[in-house]
Amino acid sequence: MGPGVDKLFLEIAGRPIVAHTWARFDAAPMIDELVLVVREGMQAEFHQLAAEHRFQKPYRLVVGGKERQDSVWNGLQAVPAGCGIVAIQDGARPCTSRAVIEATIQAALEMGAAVAAQRVTDTIKESDGGTLVARHIDRSRLWAVQTPQTFRVEVIRRALAAVRERGLLVTDDTAACELIGQPVRLVEGREPNPKATAPADLPYLGLLLERMNG
Repeated sequence: MGPGVDKLFLEIAGRPIVAHTWARFDAAPMIDELVLVVREGMQAEFHQLAAEHRFQKPYRLVVGGKERQDSVWNGLQAVPAGCGIVAIQDGARPCTSRAVIEATIQAALEMGAAVAAQRVTDTIKESDGGTLVARHIDRSRLWAVQTPQTFRVEVIRRALAAVRERGLLVTDDTAACELIGQPVRLVEGREPNPKATAPADLPYLGLLLERMNG
């Protein structure tokens, strides 16, 4: 989004992006409590969001880490005792449907790990490291993974502990599961579930949110 821009607090469809995301999980019947992993110094802004938008479910704020996996680890330490399932969500992915949240939870209960995903529909090419096509990739087996990435709590703790012990860097939580041989079920989303990454994403997100919010 450019230097000095906190994309989570960009306003779209009447709310900051992260408030839309929070609202999705606050309204989901299968979610009991939320743990928000935030930057140090941002706690007051998130407490203010909760008050302004009257979120109902209990929540906790946890300070994030250097890498994504460190932030997830910190969040897991704050999960209440007795919690069986945790759904890990990008704050900048505000259009996740209740159906997808519930489907990943059900899949994680059965399999131990699950991830929201959509089939790749574009033609995919591999480059030679530059700007030339090296070969064609068969897209029939390719999926774009999203969030929530949902796990039995003991599974994701064990997976991330293995990552930390080996000093590895993983780009998402399902990669940690691959490291310990934990199967991850792909849960196909039927509705758009985009993430705010670049300025061009914002108008599309706005249209989706206006439709979802009626």
